[in-house]
Amino acid sequence: MFPFKGSRGMMSSKGIHLAKGWLKLKKVLKLILTSMKTILKIFLSVLAFNLLTFSASAQQIAPWSEADRKYLLDNLARSRDLLVKETTNLTPEQWKFKESPDRWSINEVVEHIALWELLFDREVSQALAAGPQPELAKAAKPDSVILSFIREEKPHVTTEYTKPFTFSVPTGLYEGKDNVAAFLKRRNESMAYLKTALEDLRQYFLKPGRPNIHQVYINVFGHTDRHLRQIRKIKQHLNYPKSKLVRR
Repeated sequence: MFPFKGSRGMMSSKGIHLAKGWLKLKKVLKLILTSMKTILKIFLSVLAFNLLTFSASAQQIAPWSEADRKYLLDNLARSRDLLVKETTNLTPEQWKFKESPDRWSINEVVEHIALWELLFDREVSQALAAGPQPELAKAAKPDSVILSFIREEKPHVTTEYTKPFTFSVPTGLYEGKDNVAAFLKRRNESMAYLKTALEDLRQYFLKPGRPNIHQVYINVFGHTDRHLRQIRKIKQHLNYPKSKLVRR
C-alpha cells in the first residue's frame, strides 16, 4: 500500500500547489505595485516641474498693462500736485526755515526731489537704450517691495546711493520757485512719455539688481511722497514762520 494515496494525500498535494501559486502571485503583485509607485513618483515630479515652470514663465511674460500705465500716471500726477500745493504762496522765510542747522529747509527738500527726478530720468533713458532684458525679470522684486522701501519711515541717507559723490545733496543756491520749476519740467516729461509708451516697461532694466522701468517710476512718486512727509513735518515746527496776512 502506498502512503500518499487516498483523499488526504490528494489534498496535501493540491495545497502545496496552491501555496506555490499564491507565492508567485504575491511576487507579481509586489512587482506591479512597486512599478506603479515608481511611475507615480515620476509623474508627480514631472507635474511639479511643469507647474513651477509655468508659474515662472507666467511671471516673466506678464506684460506692462494699461492698468499699470494708469497706476503710474495717477500717482505721478497726485504727488506732483501735492508738492505744488505744499509750496504755493510760501514766504521767503518759510522757504528757508530749518528745524535745526543740520536739517534741510523746504527749499532744499524741493531741490533734492528735483535732483532725483533727473537721476531717475537718466536710469530710464539708459534702460531703454539697453533694450528689453526679459531674463532679468526672473529676479525682479514685487512692486510692493519697491513701494514699501521708498515709503518706509526709516531715514534714508542720500549719499549712500550716490557714493562716492554728493550730487544729490541740495546746495540751497537756487530759489524755491526755480526748484519747483525744475521738478515740474522733469515730472511732466516723464508723464508725457508714459502716456504714449509702447514698450513693455517690465522688461527693461538698467542692470541686474536694479528695478525695471515700471518700478523706477514707483520710486519716482514714492520718493516725492517721502519728502512731502518731511515738508509737512517742517511746517509743524513751533518756530515755523507764520504766513503773512493778505490785506484787501
